[in-house]
Amino acid sequence: MTGTPGTPGTPDHPGAQPRNTPEDPRDLVGIGIGPFNLSLAALAQPLGELDTAFYDQHPAFHWHPGLLIDGATLQVPFLADLVTLADPASPWTFLNYLKTRERLYPFYFAERFHIQRAEYDAYCRWVSENLPGLHFGHQVDAVRWNPERDLFEVDYTQLDTDGEAEALGRTYTKNIALGVGTTPHIPEPLKPLAEAPTVPVIHSADYLHHRELLLAAEHITVVGSGQSGAEIFLDLLRARPAGHEKIHWLARTEAFAPMEYSKLGLEHFTPDYTRYFHALPEAVRDGLVPHQWQLHKGIDADTIAAIHDELYRRTLHGGWPDAVLTPGVRVRTAGRVATTRVELHLEHLQQGTRTRLTTDAVILATGYRERPLDQLLAGLDPYIRKDSSARPRIDEQYRLALDPSITGTGSNIYVQNAERHTHGVGAPDLGLAAWRSATILNTLTGKTPYPLPRRTAFTSFGLSTPEQHTSATGRIGEQRGNLVRLKN
Repeated sequence: MTGTPGTPGTPDHPGAQPRNTPEDPRDLVGIGIGPFNLSLAALAQPLGELDTAFYDQHPAFHWHPGLLIDGATLQVPFLADLVTLADPASPWTFLNYLKTRERLYPFYFAERFHIQRAEYDAYCRWVSENLPGLHFGHQVDAVRWNPERDLFEVDYTQLDTDGEAEALGRTYTKNIALGVGTTPHIPEPLKPLAEAPTVPVIHSADYLHHRELLLAAEHITVVGSGQSGAEIFLDLLRARPAGHEKIHWLARTEAFAPMEYSKLGLEHFTPDYTRYFHALPEAVRDGLVPHQWQLHKGIDADTIAAIHDELYRRTLHGGWPDAVLTPGVRVRTAGRVATTRVELHLEHLQQGTRTRLTTDAVILATGYRERPLDQLLAGLDPYIRKDSSARPRIDEQYRLALDPSITGTGSNIYVQNAERHTHGVGAPDLGLAAWRSATILNTLTGKTPYPLPRRTAFTSFGLSTPEQHTSATGRIGEQRGNLVRLKN
């Protein structure tokens, strides 16, 4: 590693030293090194009393490389980096990254609150390349509880540069943080086509890897109305000649709707709302999440405007672009025509009508699903407490509900971005990453290395007065209570 003495990434900077014996176990092992566990590792690093190690099977950090479309921006401000909202003075902030690259003044004059995805990826790679205790090329195979030692056993395979097994290893730890991320979702009717090598049916996660092949197709269909679908449609539209676009954009949603981005609407991504949501009954939580899709699955208003501007520009000399945008449609079934074309069987949800669409390439901007933990945690299944839908129960501090024989020893498994059913729509949001990491570290250490605000939203989501309201609010409530008592 490079750097000057006393700075992150140098040997004399405090960091975890590798320890692997049961007699001297680690305090925390992280499984997966995406943005969320990278945030946890960055905030854990200055806590000298913690011995940590983080493992990821990939050879290096890369954040959605297939979607780093030129000009695409994050939907959260740059302050939603790995650490700032928990520790603005951390050496791992985005602003410090700019400083090390001598780009702080250009960023200052650029006046950009929302940075490009490619820049966020570069920032995270900078952290991952300088932060100690990260082990890429290590695939975690199994997690077990050792009741004789009251420790978790984590088995892993060290991979070579080709991804082949090179060596086996095991580490012992008191706590685990699961940050294994999500997996691309492909609807059932399209799975056989996506697996066929002769038909270009790909998930949006791999878009840039296949962009040239897709652009060479005569007719292209994009399925999905979220931000990824909109960015891909816009990128394809800009790359096709006017009058010969031949792009079809389909969506199940009733409209190509903007993401909820009002200032009070964004308070659904605060710790206050997370606490409120967690306290709701399970059935109420399950009913809420599907109706909140526009909070996180809508399209950025600037992207919608750019799409309309591009379509309008193509009408200036007469005629309409050969692009069809149809919301409210689901793909019922799909099949191949000959060997190189795809036939989609469509149904309009409001009209109840059906039709067929023949296309040469399909891009599935159909989102992601939480990666199943069943296989990884198979050895712990008897210890895991589940809800009525067989999902892991997760407490307010992001700990799996485990058998007291484990939690009674002080050991826990923490989860990152696997708790939407218990913590709400903010689970995958980058803006809550630092706060969640700080919550985990405060709970794990039994101290408060990262003091967190008691109140984070103007909205009171429930009728009960939150403890974090100001004393003035409390006095007003008390006065109102006195008035009620007088009237009675």
